[in-house]
Amino acid sequence: MRVAVLSGGRSSEHEISLRSGESVARGLEAAGHDALRVTISREGAWSHEGAPVRLVPGEGLLGAEAAFPALHGPFGEDGSVQGLLEWLNLPYVGSDVLASATCMDKLTLKRLFAQAGVPQVAFAGVGEEGWRERVAAMGLPLWVKPSRLGSSVGISRVGSLEELDPAVELAARHDPRVIVEAHAGGREVECSVLGNDAPDASLPGEVVAHAEWYDFEAKYSEGGMELAVPAPIPEEQAARVQELAVRVFKLAGCAGLARCDFFADPGGGEVLVNEINTMPGFTETSVYAKLFEASGIPYADLCNRLVALAVERHNRTRSYEF
Repeated sequence: MRVAVLSGGRSSEHEISLRSGESVARGLEAAGHDALRVTISREGAWSHEGAPVRLVPGEGLLGAEAAFPALHGPFGEDGSVQGLLEWLNLPYVGSDVLASATCMDKLTLKRLFAQAGVPQVAFAGVGEEGWRERVAAMGLPLWVKPSRLGSSVGISRVGSLEELDPAVELAARHDPRVIVEAHAGGREVECSVLGNDAPDASLPGEVVAHAEWYDFEAKYSEGGMELAVPAPIPEEQAARVQELAVRVFKLAGCAGLARCDFFADPGGGEVLVNEINTMPGFTETSVYAKLFEASGIPYADLCNRLVALAVERHNRTRSYEF
């Protein structure tokens, strides 16, 4: 198939997306596809092989039969590009507009989890009635985050309540919606999910950051983190992580792929859901791909299966009467 691979974009994860997109393109080519590399500039301009790309609703994209939006963060993972691809009437890898937007907004996602009884840390939305009282009851340390940003940008660890307001101001520079979360100890465990209606979970892996916490530098600098696969947790905990990963994937309405992040009690007890990433980093050495490689699915096969899942979902969606 001819697959348009979108990378770059307007978010702070522009460079990471370029790396993901090039890896995806090579993976698709290794699987026998024709990859069309489409770059989106930091200003939002689209180009292919140096020439501007013209987008016409209903007329697809460069003659491609599917799209792989290897875009991270705002304007890529938040439903906006997914909506554009819907207008182009093009099958695309990953979740639809609603699921992408829901998972990108931490406050919305955690409220969905709370309504469904999913185990998670306590949280509060800044500015909501009684939020300071709820935050004070969470204990210390606290984590203050922009609600709709990725890669740990704008996040602060708050060790005293005197540090709360400056941390909120920093987060609000990136997003007017700010969330405060209670601290969760234990292992940082991640699990990849692949599929549409009947998704499969990978082996869980543990992220070991060589920093005070898993920030942007730890995620993307060489030597900033290590991934232990399988995660060194009890068998029962690993099964619980996989069960919860599939559950929240379905709950949020995800499709194609997602990486689910957890906190696992080091004593073998409770597992808490942290968040879902609907388009995680996608180089061959990124966590998502490495977890499935350890689970028996090589990178090129993974790319191939994701395109097939995109076409399957697109055809099913178009079978309904609107």
